[in-house]
Amino acid sequence: MSVPASWYLVVAAVLFGIGVYGFLTKRSVLTMLMCIELMLNAVNLTFVTFARTLSDVAGQTVVFFVMVVAAAEVTVGLGITVAVFRRRRTTSVDELTEMQG
Repeated sequence: MSVPASWYLVVAAVLFGIGVYGFLTKRSVLTMLMCIELMLNAVNLTFVTFARTLSDVAGQTVVFFVMVVAAAEVTVGLGITVAVFRRRRTTSVDELTEMQG
């Protein structure tokens, strides 16, 4: 018994929607980074679904590169967040509107 590809695509769309909603409504930098990760994982699920459906390895190869970029994004994002928190004592986006040198 195999799960149809459309179910995977629906799950990916729901995950992406949750990520977009969280990114647009939450004001914490850490929450926004987690929502970006959720959106990237939804895209990865879509790539893997099409790779499985088409019996092609290209989708899985793209997923590997997306995971590498996501890991780099988390590393840089958390580094910037820690540096800003040490200086300003907050991670709220509303309070970080001004960039100073």
